[in-house]
Amino acid sequence: MKKITSVMIGMVLCGLAVNAIAQEEKSYKDGPVTVLSYVKVKPGKFDEYMKWLDTVGKPFRDSEVKAGLLLSYHVYQANARSPSEPDIVLADVYPNMAALDKNDEADTLAGKSMGNRATRSKAAADREALREILGSEIIREIILK
Repeated sequence: MKKITSVMIGMVLCGLAVNAIAQEEKSYKDGPVTVLSYVKVKPGKFDEYMKWLDTVGKPFRDSEVKAGLLLSYHVYQANARSPSEPDIVLADVYPNMAALDKNDEADTLAGKSMGNRATRSKAAADREALREILGSEIIREIILK
């Protein structure tokens, strides 16, 4: 009988410990996700690239914000310390990681604002005369509670 009581008490204590762990709350929550693209503008092409961003890139990003695919977007100028560092950083802020998977919706919006796939491919190739993408990264904001 003592053995059964000991086992029962042990099971109750284990249950309480599991319940306490399950109720433990994180001190943060996952926030928006930002995709950073590092761009090196080719010599003498800064104004031309900025014009492209303003006349083609901005309307497309605005349509993504309006559709809820993006929360916001930003263009930052950086002081490159060497020829291999970016002088422009593009930041696209998404509500969460799942929003990065909405390629079909983004493609539809791109078609409306920038033309069919062939036209967009040619425009992407033409942009290479203005800039070089040095790389990109995805970062997530952590929101402390």
